[in-house]
Amino acid sequence: MAPFFRRFLLSATLASLGACSTTTFVSTWKAPDAQQVTPVGNTVAAIFVTRNEVKRRIAEDALAADLTRRGANGIAGYTVLPDDARSNEETTRRRLMDAGCTGAVVLRVVGRDQTVTYTPTYVATMPAYYNQFGPYWSFGWRTVYEPGYLQTDTVVSVETMVYSLNQGRLIWAGTSHTSNPKNVDSLVKQVADAAAQVMRKQGILAP
Repeated sequence: MAPFFRRFLLSATLASLGACSTTTFVSTWKAPDAQQVTPVGNTVAAIFVTRNEVKRRIAEDALAADLTRRGANGIAGYTVLPDDARSNEETTRRRLMDAGCTGAVVLRVVGRDQTVTYTPTYVATMPAYYNQFGPYWSFGWRTVYEPGYLQTDTVVSVETMVYSLNQGRLIWAGTSHTSNPKNVDSLVKQVADAAAQVMRKQGILAP
């Protein structure tokens, strides 16, 4: 095998090819007596739990925009919850209530893992077909070499909590896995969409 072709195959083998981004909920919980809720007409706080202030603001803006798109008045948590209030439960709840929030959606990353999938090389060897031009021509076009490759996927686990601030309790929770999110903005949007679909199926979120 020519050195250039060997280098090409090695490059293809080590590359991560066409990794797709998907979100799936692997576990969910809902309060046994939870009533169907609707975002329409309600002010809902969007909260992303992280010590990285930049990521927090990006994520909360994205989540607030998603809530607003669904009919709620979405408010990014950082606009009403300064850093010194985040660790105080009573202060946090009071500030959210003062802002008119009746509910809160909280996202928190709880894991980040990588998985590697190997797709083996496909090659067929039939020396007899090489003896004459005609048979080799037919065989060559029917049998194309496909180099093997490794695909690395990054899986981010996110905890989603939906609280009723009026009742002061959790009404729905779930843990999701998102593969290969491009950035925190994309991660939040995918998780929000997947959560809304699951909640609708479970009768918690109004259509």
